[in-house]
Amino acid sequence: MALPLSSFLRLLIVVVVVVVVSTGHVAGSDGAAAAAAAAERVNPFTARAALIRYWNRKVPNNRPHPSFFVSKLSPLSALDSATFSSLLPASSSSSFSSLLPSLCSKASLLCPSLSGDVSGEGSGSGSGPGDFAGYDNSNFTNYGTDAAGGATSFANYSGGLNIPVDSFRRYSRDSAGHNDSFASYEPEGNVVTANFTSYGAAATGGAGSFAAYAGETNVPDLRFSNYDAESNGRAQSFAAYSGDANAGDESFSGYGKNGNGVPLSFSSYGNNTNVLGSAFANYGENGNGATDAFASYGANGNVPENLFRSYGAGGNAGSDRFSSYRDQSNVGDDSFASYAKGANAGAADFESYGRSFNEGSDSFKGYGEGTNPNHEVTFASYFGDNTTFKSYAKSGIDFKGYHNSSSSSSSNSNSAAAAAAAVGSKKKSRWAAVEAGRFFREREVRGAFAIPAETALGRAVADAVAECERPPSRGETKRCATSAEDVIDFAVEVLGSDVVVRSTESPAGAGGPVVVGEVRGVNGGAVTRSVSCHQSLFPYLVYYCHSVPKVRVYEADILAVRSRQRINRGVAICHLDTSDWSAAHGAFVALGGKPGEIEVCHWIFPGDMTWTVAD
Repeated sequence: MALPLSSFLRLLIVVVVVVVVSTGHVAGSDGAAAAAAAAERVNPFTARAALIRYWNRKVPNNRPHPSFFVSKLSPLSALDSATFSSLLPASSSSSFSSLLPSLCSKASLLCPSLSGDVSGEGSGSGSGPGDFAGYDNSNFTNYGTDAAGGATSFANYSGGLNIPVDSFRRYSRDSAGHNDSFASYEPEGNVVTANFTSYGAAATGGAGSFAAYAGETNVPDLRFSNYDAESNGRAQSFAAYSGDANAGDESFSGYGKNGNGVPLSFSSYGNNTNVLGSAFANYGENGNGATDAFASYGANGNVPENLFRSYGAGGNAGSDRFSSYRDQSNVGDDSFASYAKGANAGAADFESYGRSFNEGSDSFKGYGEGTNPNHEVTFASYFGDNTTFKSYAKSGIDFKGYHNSSSSSSSNSNSAAAAAAAVGSKKKSRWAAVEAGRFFREREVRGAFAIPAETALGRAVADAVAECERPPSRGETKRCATSAEDVIDFAVEVLGSDVVVRSTESPAGAGGPVVVGEVRGVNGGAVTRSVSCHQSLFPYLVYYCHSVPKVRVYEADILAVRSRQRINRGVAICHLDTSDWSAAHGAFVALGGKPGEIEVCHWIFPGDMTWTVAD
C-alpha cells in the first residue's frame, strides 16, 4: 500500500526514551524487575527481537538500534499476534467490528472506537457537574444541551498535545437563560485537526463566551461549523480563533446565522499567523435586529490566503461593524465576497481593508448590493495595489477613502510599469496545479477501521493517503513504508547496507530561545545522499520515506541560553540543490532567494529520521 505523509503532518514530535541495556548482575529489591525487563529484551518471540534480527541481517555493521524507532513496534505478544492473525481475515464485517476494540487496545492502534463519544449534560454552576477542568482526545457529542438557567464552563480541551485527535459536536444547544463559557480549545498543539460543530445553536437568552480556539498551533487543520445559529436574544462573544498559528488551513462556517436580537462580537481571527489558509463563510446572515462587531481578521499575517464570503447578508434592522481585514499583513491572496447584501433598515460599517505591510493580491466583490434605501452603509478606507473592488451599490453608500498608489500623480508610463510589475509578481493560485489524490469521494476514506470522513482522524488519514499516492518530484525516490522492516529495506536499497539512522533526541528547547553549541558534519560534512522518513498520523505505523540527493547532514548540541548546558542533540539536513522546488515554497518566503539560488536547511524532528552512509 502506498501511504506517505501530507505536508502538514510532517512535523510529528515524539518524546524519545533512551533505553540503556545492562548485562551486569542486578541485586537488591529491584533485581526481580530488572531481570524481568532483561528477559523481555531478549525474548525471541517479541516484535522487537524480530526486528533486531532483521536489522542485523540487512545492516551488518553492529551499530546501535535507535530506541526512538524500536519503541514504536507492536506491543502484541506472540500469542495475541497469532490469535488476531488467524481470526481477523476470516471474520465477517460485523464480527470484525466486535474484535476491533480489543485489537486496537492491545496493539496500541489509533482507532476511533477508542476515543468514543462522550455525552456531557451538565447544567450546574461553580464547582458542580457543569464545570470541566480539562479534557483530552475524545469525540464530545453534547454538553449543556437543553439546559435551563444556571451556568456551565469548560476550562481546557486537549491543550498542549502533539497530535490531538478529537471533535466537539454541540455545546449549549437549545438552552434557555443559560450562561456558558469555553476557555480554551486545543491550544499549543503540534499537528492539530480540530472540529467544533455547533455552539449555542437555537438557544434563547443567556450569554456565551469562547475565549480561544487553537491558539499557537503548528500545522493546524481547523473546522468550526456554527456559532449561535438561530438563537434568540443570546449575547455571544468569540475572543480569538487560531492566533499565532503556523502553516495550515482553517475555516469558520457560520456565526449568528438566522439569529434574532443577537449581539455578537468576534475579536480576532487568524491574527499573527504564518502561511495560513483561512476561510470564513457567513457572519450574521439573515439576522434580525442583530448587533455585530468583528474587530480583526488576518492581522499581521505572513503570506496569508484569506477568503471571507459573506457578512450581514439579508439582515433586518441590524448594526454591523467590521474594524479591520488583513491589517499589516505581508503579501498573500485575499478575497472578500459580500458585505451587507440585501440588508434592510439598518447600518453597516467597514473601517479598514488591506492596510498591509507588504501588499499582496486583493479582491473585494459585492458591497451593499440590494440594500434598502434606508439602510446606511459606510466604508472608511480600502488600501492596495493590483486590487479589484466591484459590484457595489451605486447609491446610499458613504465611501471615505480608496488608496491605490498606481492611481497617484505619476506618469502614465510609470503607472503602467508599476501595474505590469504588480501583475507579474502576483502569487499563483494555490489550486493552479492539483496533485493526484488531493481530492476524493467520501466512500474512499472508509476501510477496515471504519473511520468517518468528517472526523479529525478521518481527514488526517485521507491526507496521508493522498500524499502517499502523489507522484514523486523530479529527482525524488519515495515510498510509503507500512512496517519498520519496510523502512530499513528502502534505506538499504537507496544507500547500501552500511547505513546509520539519526534523529533529534527530544522536543527539549522547542518554541523558546536556545543556543547552538558544537556542530559536527556527518561524513566530515561532505556532500552526500540521504533517506528521510516522516511519520504519518495513521491507525498503524506509516512512514513517508524519500531519498534526497546532494545534501549535507549535521549533528548539533542544543544548549540552554543561561546555563549553556546541553539540553538536546539535534540533527539538521541542508538541501544544496533547490532548483526543482516551487518558487512559492515556505523556505523562500522565510529566507528570500529563488529555487536553485540558495541552499535550504531544516531540523529533523523527533520521531522522524534521516538515514546516511555510516561515517
